[in-house]
Amino acid sequence: MNVHEYQAKELLAKFGLNIPKGKLCHTPTEAEWAARSFGPGKLSVVKAQIHAGGRGKGGGVKLARSPEEARAHAEKIIGMQLVTPQTVPQGKKVHKVLVAEGSDIDKEYYLSLVVNRENATLSVMASTEGGMDIEEVAENHPEKIITTDIDPTVGLSGFTTRKLNEALGFKGHLAKAFEKTLKGLTEAFLAYDCEMIEINPLATTKDGQLQILDCKMSFDGNALFRHPHIQDLRDYEEEDARELEASKFGLSYVSLEGNIGCLVNGAGLAMGTMDIIKQAGGDPANFLDVGGGASQETVTQAFRIILRDTSVKGIFVNIFGGIMKCDVIANGVVSASKELGVKVPLVVRLEGTNVELGKKILSESGLNITPADSMADGARKIVAAVK
Repeated sequence: MNVHEYQAKELLAKFGLNIPKGKLCHTPTEAEWAARSFGPGKLSVVKAQIHAGGRGKGGGVKLARSPEEARAHAEKIIGMQLVTPQTVPQGKKVHKVLVAEGSDIDKEYYLSLVVNRENATLSVMASTEGGMDIEEVAENHPEKIITTDIDPTVGLSGFTTRKLNEALGFKGHLAKAFEKTLKGLTEAFLAYDCEMIEINPLATTKDGQLQILDCKMSFDGNALFRHPHIQDLRDYEEEDARELEASKFGLSYVSLEGNIGCLVNGAGLAMGTMDIIKQAGGDPANFLDVGGGASQETVTQAFRIILRDTSVKGIFVNIFGGIMKCDVIANGVVSASKELGVKVPLVVRLEGTNVELGKKILSESGLNITPADSMADGARKIVAAVK
């Protein structure tokens, strides 16, 4: 689960971190008054609040030298379709902005914490090249990204902070400020069951402060039951409507950009199905795992969600019947096809429990369903049908 920048900053502020003042605004008038509240002559920054990075490059972050300019920026940003490298091609609509107090920046740095699943630690990544071009830095100058690990059972060690302070060039009071910042971020990461905290930029100011100017946070969805106050921060407007609907029926669905809909039981099989479609020259339109206990109704809902994607030109059903019986899936496919009037090519591969009964149900349905003998055979047939 992701949250907005303003929400992430509110969560981190509880750990004593140095974050400039900011106010959430839904109208240009609110943005103007927020900028006035910082005092006469103060700079402010108007920042679009969407769940995506790269907002500055897309025109969603603007510096304001007066309250009137903050209002003008808010008028342009609120309601715009903001396109960034991390949004879908059509972008995301901006419903609100954060107006933050401006800082007299001396230098920008990058700092992030992520879960390292290979060794069950937190990986800390830092760089002296923070700011909007950090992706280019990572791609073209990976040696400028410093990485180290924190063992969550031990906590942040003095060795780790000294290593990073030396790599980033912090000395004296800035070294102490960085140690406090990293300690607070580590505590927040563990306390909130985070998957990622990204600070970009972490900035030094000309008056000698170390400030968190921007922040992204994501949380382990399986741990949200421990954090109802974080779950309450969920912004449904930022999420794919199909993914939300799928969650209501216990379906694991992720929208992609291809044109072949996938209906599979089991996450591993679903990943393998997408891979084999790509190998056959096609592009999957989604990840969809109906789970091991799917019913006929669940299958129908899965079809309904897939077909709401207008880019879908064909559907590949790939089922391995273990707990899930192939005849149940076959009945669900037939029922969904009749109820929804499926008009796109449909390829079905069944294997496992009650497979012969399942194939018989499909063959006697009178529907235009193409059977497949294997995953590879099914992938080739659906790619050919779509092309």
